[in-house]
Amino acid sequence: QLTLSDGTVVQLNTGGEVTEHFTTAERRVLLTRGEAHFAVTKNPARPFVVRAGNVDVRAVGTAFSVDFGQSTVEVLVTEGKVSVATTARKSAPAGATQPMPEPLFVDAGHGLTVLTSARPEQAERRPVSDADLQSRLAWRSPRLEFSGTPLIEAIALINRHNRVQFIIEDPELARTRVSGIFGAVNTDAF
Repeated sequence: QLTLSDGTVVQLNTGGEVTEHFTTAERRVLLTRGEAHFAVTKNPARPFVVRAGNVDVRAVGTAFSVDFGQSTVEVLVTEGKVSVATTARKSAPAGATQPMPEPLFVDAGHGLTVLTSARPEQAERRPVSDADLQSRLAWRSPRLEFSGTPLIEAIALINRHNRVQFIIEDPELARTRVSGIFGAVNTDAF
């Protein structure tokens, strides 16, 4: 996790790499590889743009992830709305002018997949279920694994990651052994 100079919080998945290029008119981040989730600091006067290959994802104040794969760029919006546009491909002949494609808008709870070798109108926009969204972004939250761990120890670990705090009043229950894998912040599952 890193915080950009404007206060935007970026969570990088393993292998993700970003560089910040901010000006007085625009906040631009280059995602050179991998996946990143952005919790954008609101500033309508300075749009926030993430570029992955030839795809620009623009937000004013929102939260979304961008996954820059081998042949696709996938955008998942967790809060607010973003616009997604592609730039002209480098294979255009010198001097040729191509109209800029209209951006596609993606709301919270939806995703968009753009084939980096295709035209923007071929992008696949789709709703994403809460379960799928949580599954796709699970890399953002650590997981805790217990194997025959006394419940009192498991609860101590879960409590470190959450505002919800578990308390065991029964000493016999505290010694009960538990096994399983849990998202560190998923108190409902625990």
